[in-house]
Amino acid sequence: MGYLDGFKVTGRIITEPKVTTEYPDEKRPKPERFHGRHVLNRYEDGMEKCIGCELCAGVCPARCIYVRGADNPPDAPVSPGERYGFVYEINFLRCIHCDMCVEACPTEAITESKLFEFSFTNREDSIYTRDELLVGDDGKPQQLPWEDWRPGDDRNTSGWVRATAPSGAAGYEGRPLWSGELGYGVRPPQRGQSDPASADETAPTDLSVWEMEAGEIEGAGIRRVGRSGARGSGTDRSGPPPASPETRPEGSHD
Repeated sequence: MGYLDGFKVTGRIITEPKVTTEYPDEKRPKPERFHGRHVLNRYEDGMEKCIGCELCAGVCPARCIYVRGADNPPDAPVSPGERYGFVYEINFLRCIHCDMCVEACPTEAITESKLFEFSFTNREDSIYTRDELLVGDDGKPQQLPWEDWRPGDDRNTSGWVRATAPSGAAGYEGRPLWSGELGYGVRPPQRGQSDPASADETAPTDLSVWEMEAGEIEGAGIRRVGRSGARGSGTDRSGPPPASPETRPEGSHD
């Protein structure tokens, strides 16, 4: 009878709903600000955001980033500054995806995608160069042969940059303080810190300009992001500065 009791438990468990994800055919959705494979972004006019300041390499605790800057060619500048990232390499065998490089970058040049499933057959493939990290002409990350990209992994690559307000000041919530990105324009701000009822921007609403023009968001009620404007034109710093916690009336929210 002891054996039969064991089979009864097995039979009962088999009939219950499965909670296991059939990986790799099926994958669970990733958080909006997931730390995955890095990308180097461009401005809306196609220029690279990286200015070769090497701050990301200096702050990296794993010493996995190597950057060397060079002067911009006067006749064909690569970035809007005086210098650009002539050499940019990340060794993903060392990277711990702490995102400190993203925090240190002054131009939002380096951000992270949602991709974390990439395997290498040799060590050379694990060292990503500037040409492999730089986003394509559509503003999306390049998809290399050894990477397992799924729908949605290439969106919201700057979610971590747009997650917090400067110094945690509530007066900056909902105010874009970043420059536009190639293919996406000025992305919308994410959830504030003083409004728990507000929700983060979800992946389907973080569409590129090309997807909007293709009519993929028809009827979704999403504000169109314009393609025109110079670098940083979407940064709305007009009007009075946000009120400080000392001068803001009690119970008010920006």
